[in-house]
Amino acid sequence: MQVKRFFAPDMRQAMKLVREELGADAVIMGNRKVAGGIELTACLDYPTSAVTPSKPSPELATELQKTQSRIAQARAELLLRSAEEKAANRQMTDKRIEPTLPQEPVNFAQALKQRLAEPASPALASDNASMAKMQAELSGLRELLEVQLSSMAWSRMSQQSPLQARLCKRLLQMGLPADLTRSLLNRVKHINDARQAWRMVLAHLAHAVKTPINEPLHEPGLIALVGPAGMGKTTTLAKLAARYVLKYGARNLALVSLDSYRIGAQEQLRTLGRILGVPVTAADPSQPLQQVLKQYADKRTVLIDTAGMPKSAPGLREQLTALESLRGKVRNYLVLGATSQAAVMQAAYQNYQGCDLSGLILSRVDEAATLGESLALAITRKLPVAYLADGPRIPEDLSVPTAAQLVSRAVHLQLPAEPAEELLQGVFTGLDKGAGWPQAV
Repeated sequence: MQVKRFFAPDMRQAMKLVREELGADAVIMGNRKVAGGIELTACLDYPTSAVTPSKPSPELATELQKTQSRIAQARAELLLRSAEEKAANRQMTDKRIEPTLPQEPVNFAQALKQRLAEPASPALASDNASMAKMQAELSGLRELLEVQLSSMAWSRMSQQSPLQARLCKRLLQMGLPADLTRSLLNRVKHINDARQAWRMVLAHLAHAVKTPINEPLHEPGLIALVGPAGMGKTTTLAKLAARYVLKYGARNLALVSLDSYRIGAQEQLRTLGRILGVPVTAADPSQPLQQVLKQYADKRTVLIDTAGMPKSAPGLREQLTALESLRGKVRNYLVLGATSQAAVMQAAYQNYQGCDLSGLILSRVDEAATLGESLALAITRKLPVAYLADGPRIPEDLSVPTAAQLVSRAVHLQLPAEPAEELLQGVFTGLDKGAGWPQAV
């Protein structure tokens, strides 16, 4: 028997090391958390050379059952040990109680208050420590079980349904997240023709992406661009202003800047206003925004530029409050760079969702490696994609997209390399718990 220990930052990477070195037939003997990650102890009953890790074996299912048995046994031991320790603590408490009745009335509220104020007994502290240790072990076993189940699910799909496996890879190469990929695969699971299945997947994806019926500039009113710093709000506003002037002229347009934090932001807008012949106002943070906008009551459209600030900045709350005071009168569009990570996009949405977002403007599309993350945000948050900014030219590099164009662009930008095995297995995480295939689109 060959026994070996493996160290990794998390359970998934540790399982990958076990599979690479000992194969899929290796038996996990134990796991524990150590400084810097996870330690796995694995063994193999026969030489490594006889292992074929690329093919799943029946022994893996047997080990899965063993792992489930260990989880059930650990839970039973936890309940039994907890019951025994509680009984012991109850007996110790009963011995300390005087069997005589009190000679005077007892203030039960005061007695309970004093009892709660007493420090926990050593036996109770030991019980809590044991419970915490047992829960940590159960959590590790549960994570190990999920990794094994997702690995088995991906291996089973790649063998039994190679068409679904290929579709899964292509969707992940587009940058789509696992939950959206599962939903799309579920909608074409009964289609056996590869070309038809792919066309139907893209059709469902295009149906889920929303775009505005009319271009926002065609509708009069207040338009504000919000979003984190560095996403291209000011440049996008310049493109919108130039696009408006070319269509309707400069007479009925005005620009307002709320960015009093970034050096040169207001001067950049003033320069743009002189070129286009459009009035520009830099709003004073101490002055109500409604009062600033009164001077442009006769204008058909007013474009408002905002400052990009972190969530913890006090100025962000003031800026959002000013926009919320115009609720029903202003349309707020979240500007996000298509090069941003999915977590950055989600955080930006959380920060600005309170100002009643009307849609999404994607900037820096020409620099993006994939477009799936942006489309996923638009789909899950139900934000219409109002504009695409895919270059520095003003206003040529600003367009109003259709859903089909967005999906076609996402397919064109898909990564050439196949996704990692861990990412493919992650598509199936949670299916063993009865979560099923979500209906996200």
